Amino acid sequence: MLTFDIKHLSTMKAHPDLLNFLSPYSLNVQELTLKLRNFIIVNAPDCNELIWDNYNAVAIGYSKSNKLKDAFCHLSVYKNHVNFGFNRGSELSSSQIKLLGQGKLIRHISVTDYMLFPEIEIQKLLLNAIVLSENRNSELRNAPVKSQSLVMSISKNKKRPEY
Repeated sequence: MLTFDIKHLSTMKAHPDLLNFLSPYSLNVQELTLKLRNFIIVNAPDCNELIWDNYNAVAIGYSKSNKLKDAFCHLSVYKNHVNFGFNRGSELSSSQIKLLGQGKLIRHISVTDYMLFPEIEIQKLLLNAIVLSENRNSELRNAPVKSQSLVMSISKNKKRPEY
């Protein structure tokens, strides 16, 4: 049973299917995902949560619209860790944290334990990522957001951990 209660910390109610999508993962990974989710929502309360139950991972994007192209960060849930990613991470700079990734834009850190999660530095990067997103789409700056948790797609075939 999960000991982390998402109802009491986040300002955005999670989509009812989110916990079902996370259920094949260990309790540690489920709780880690929910804690990282809470961190994002507390620091970026005016955003939407976009959920994909994909073939190889549960992916959760955060955007001031309901479009992936406007997303500023995301979580990717794997068997033993959660990637906390920035959609335009190659455009962010940090003197404290080395973001991983070799693609054109996306960068991430892998998180296995929330106690080791660098909240202060990630908070700075998160706020900068939001500004980047707003600079790319100026309509996001002043648009009122009714924060929602939305399921974008569900893959029929899934590769999930077995316990």
